[in-house]
Amino acid sequence: MSDDQTRVQEFFTARAADWDSRFPDDGPAYAAAVSGLGLRTGGRVLDAGCGTGRALPPLRAAVGPSGVVLGVDVTPAMLREAVRAGRDREGALLLADVAALPLRSGSLDAVFGAGLVSHLPDPAENLRELARVVRPGGLLALFHPIGRAALAARHGRALTPDDLRAEPNLRPLLAGSGWQLTSYVDEDDRFLALAVRSDT
Repeated sequence: MSDDQTRVQEFFTARAADWDSRFPDDGPAYAAAVSGLGLRTGGRVLDAGCGTGRALPPLRAAVGPSGVVLGVDVTPAMLREAVRAGRDREGALLLADVAALPLRSGSLDAVFGAGLVSHLPDPAENLRELARVVRPGGLLALFHPIGRAALAARHGRALTPDDLRAEPNLRPLLAGSGWQLTSYVDEDDRFLALAVRSDT
């Protein structure tokens, strides 16, 4: 296991038990972000870095009972909380790293990543791996239930231009990783960047 992966696991293991209670009002924001993906009945979608699985219910609702919903996380404690909350009934949970997904190339229609980008040890390579498992024309949603400025304020720090989620930084990062940014929203009450999987 890499040092980066160990740090991510340590960070989330310490917070897993009370994660949902710390953010009890995020459900509608997750549902709205999932609706932006335009998933269809029977679709195949991955929640990358699923944590306690808060996106799994709206993802399941979007693809219906005939669809495939997968939740992948690198932290066992977060997956245990997802099971405790009953969200494993909405999709299959996998203990895996987004750096090396145990999925066939082009097997998915979409990837949803809530709060994911800031925890990727190698963003360009990890986004490329997400592109690998999505069919050409498939979608990626990078989401956070609050915007960049609100998140920085919550953590008591200033918003800086080198923030990976800033559009001038995110657009070329995605382009170099097999994605084309198609929509970008950064407001106090949400961050949502939508990208389409390139053909090349």
